[in-house]
Amino acid sequence: NAWLFSKSLQTLPVRMERHCDNAEASAGFLGDHPNVNFAKYPFHKNHPQQELARRQMKRGGGVVCFEISGGYEAAKTFIDRVEMLSRSANLGDTRTIVTHPASTTHSKLTDEERQAVGITPGMIRIAVGLESTEDIIGDVKQALES
Repeated sequence: NAWLFSKSLQTLPVRMERHCDNAEASAGFLGDHPNVNFAKYPFHKNHPQQELARRQMKRGGGVVCFEISGGYEAAKTFIDRVEMLSRSANLGDTRTIVTHPASTTHSKLTDEERQAVGITPGMIRIAVGLESTEDIIGDVKQALES
């Protein structure tokens, strides 16, 4: 295990650059999509703390959150329609992973508790992987529009 961990550290900077590139492109696409109420990504043009994030961070990371118009049912439909993205409650892999926090990681909370921490019924969280940017955005697009 230590040997594998050591080997994976050698490529971590390259992998993180790709995660960040893909997440930034995905956030840009989502922020402009008519079926999306908002996209949350530290370096996205509409993020309320973008300037602070850019001062404190080199890149915006590999996780993007967005809210689908239509609430809970629309979010569940989106999750069902993705084809390439992996469905999971876990985040962080070389593959792109999509999750619906209201029905997975935060499902035990009350509606009020979820709202207090910013988890809306239509929110989707994506841990953006290393696949082709076009493939990731293409799968998200078809799931939003089909």
